[in-house]
Amino acid sequence: MTTVTPPTMPSNTAFPAVAPVSPARAQASSAIVPISVLIAVRNEVKNLGRCLEPLQGWADEVVVVDSQSSDGTIELAQAAGATVVQFHYQGGWPKKRQWALETHGWKNDWILLLDADEILLPEVKAEIAAAIRDEQYAGYWLQFQIVFLGRMLRHGDTRLWKRCLFRRGRGRYERRLEQQDARMADMEVHEHVVVEGPTRRLCSPVRHENWNSLHRYIEKHNEYSTWEANVQLYGSDDELRPSLFGTQAQRRRWLKRTFMRLPGAPWLRFLYVYVFRMGFLDGRAGLTYAMFKMVQSFHVKAKVRELQQAEQLPDRR
Repeated sequence: MTTVTPPTMPSNTAFPAVAPVSPARAQASSAIVPISVLIAVRNEVKNLGRCLEPLQGWADEVVVVDSQSSDGTIELAQAAGATVVQFHYQGGWPKKRQWALETHGWKNDWILLLDADEILLPEVKAEIAAAIRDEQYAGYWLQFQIVFLGRMLRHGDTRLWKRCLFRRGRGRYERRLEQQDARMADMEVHEHVVVEGPTRRLCSPVRHENWNSLHRYIEKHNEYSTWEANVQLYGSDDELRPSLFGTQAQRRRWLKRTFMRLPGAPWLRFLYVYVFRMGFLDGRAGLTYAMFKMVQSFHVKAKVRELQQAEQLPDRR
């Protein structure tokens, strides 16, 4: 059962893009914006401060949904004036972000989802402030630039788009797997937000820069690979079907599913990221990133085999 603590004190072109902001609009991004920001965390003290700083004096409401952090994350969030809510995961659905969407009394009509290692730059803040005044859209896609090992990755299919800004009550996470537990992380892994109504892309990027160690990175992706393996055998894609010619999320899902059925899938994943998508142009960071993608694919395939043996399921390679 989930419980909540009392609030504490303080590249697909299927969607048209919003025009870039002018300097005057960028300066206006410092005003209070009627938006609620949801940040899901667990022991993110190294990252959270850089995420919260540009939100202070800009977002009307910041809610940090925590899972019993022990590293000072809670104190940092409270000192920044965020509302801290505790999530106690007992398995199943919903996970952390969807639970918060359903249970928290949100103050504003617009909700923005961020991770602790994601930073809003002035340009995207100005675009968001302007976009939420447009009555014809129910949600927006934001692009994310990945900084890995101190380098901005510009190749290797690393420019991500996420539908993470939407009207309250109009967005929810797809449910790809019913039977889940803490081994698969307590928050959504690669589920995507489904929005009821028209959506559009914003132009300016959000910076994704994780300052945690590679040890922590590997720990988290071990949970993710367990979830991916279970999704392959027991999950569904009813709400966001894989498609080579769909949105970026649909295309990535199609490529992942297609690659994982082939012999040598981990090596194919490496070649796709590092060679075909020119990840080699990002230097040593690009090589390390591509190697991690290869290892992640290997872990998923190995865990699928393990599940098949345990359940005596037919081979679905």
